[in-house]
Amino acid sequence: MKRILLALALAAGTAQAQSDTATVSYVVGGVRVIQRKTTASLVVANLYLLGGVRQVTPRNAGIENFLLAVSDFGTEKYPKQVLRRALARTGSEIQASPGDDWTLVSIHTTTSELDSTWAIFADKITHPTLGSADVEFVRDQMVGGIRQRIDSPDATLDYLTDSIGYAGSPYAMSPVGTAASLSKISRAELRAYERDQMVTSRMLLVIIGNISRAKVESLVGSTLGKLPAGKYAWTMPDTLPTRPSDVVFDQRPLPTNYIQGVINGPPANSPDVPALRIAAAVLSGRMFAEIRSRRNLTYAVSASIHDRALTPIELYVTTTSPDTTVALMSQEVRELQESDIDTERLRPLVQQFITEYFLDNETITAQADFLARNQLYRGDFHAGARFVADLRAVTGADVRRVARAYFKNVRWAYVGDPSRIKLDRLLNF
Repeated sequence: MKRILLALALAAGTAQAQSDTATVSYVVGGVRVIQRKTTASLVVANLYLLGGVRQVTPRNAGIENFLLAVSDFGTEKYPKQVLRRALARTGSEIQASPGDDWTLVSIHTTTSELDSTWAIFADKITHPTLGSADVEFVRDQMVGGIRQRIDSPDATLDYLTDSIGYAGSPYAMSPVGTAASLSKISRAELRAYERDQMVTSRMLLVIIGNISRAKVESLVGSTLGKLPAGKYAWTMPDTLPTRPSDVVFDQRPLPTNYIQGVINGPPANSPDVPALRIAAAVLSGRMFAEIRSRRNLTYAVSASIHDRALTPIELYVTTTSPDTTVALMSQEVRELQESDIDTERLRPLVQQFITEYFLDNETITAQADFLARNQLYRGDFHAGARFVADLRAVTGADVRRVARAYFKNVRWAYVGDPSRIKLDRLLNF
């Protein structure tokens, strides 16, 4: 499977890439569908409920994930035990994953079990029971899980990074909500949200498997396609204002310090994004070579782009010597901004990045996400065919240009001992 997906991806990225005749897009009952026909018996259907954190406020953050979690406890046609036995019998999975730009509800099943799995999936979306006891049980579980976040330095670091990196933006909110928001959401509010927000204008369905278009149209038209249309319209989020460097500390007596910086990036449809991907990969490799391999100051250091509608660059390191380590990270950034990179010497790294990217996104679910991101972020799922070609077109001058334009004004989250690092080391990065 890895080799097949990688070969398809690389072929799609050639300058003369052929059109993807196996993938089509159409609308059923107001639901936008992207369908890719394969010969495999495995079927993945990803329903993207669009909006993500832009759909909520701090008062009701996490409500959509809360609603979908309660729907696991029964629907109008499938009481809790019936629902669970049915999924166990088919060997299928239905999972909900909240995100910044959407909530994903995903089916993993087989061609032979699609009808029965889809029936359960559709009833979870359209007719959840939302029993009072189930609401309270799920609430307690979710609030408890959020409060346990403090036990994990990395989980705390991610939360703090979003809060400082996206202050004043919806992205500052967690898609799973907070203990305070979940504690206030009532059963009546869940029901109202289900009534008002489960509308076809918020839905993008990506389905991959050995099934016919007629079958998909029948499944969608008889279930999701009967929901109200609503008035939702997907838009790209506003770019974030430029802010000076800043830092938030979570002081803990840890032997290792956890540090993450976030840098404002452009929208995902910006022509700068391919060069930023490569710039981040170059920086990541240089930091690993200098800080991990040569100096042995960390076991984990990286620079990466976060794939969402706004594409932040994230710097991450864990270390017992934070002052020295951050100084070295800053030095590597400056060298990237100031040195000339020969484009021909860049080619092997670009090819390595392409290979690793698609091997890291090898599953059929990842294929579906790739189609969805291109549809939403770039306006057309066909844009994915240019992904590899765009990366191969990046030059050394492009890498230096985007490093100069974007790698600044870092906003930091730090979990550990603040006395181990000079504040100016972070603020003047």
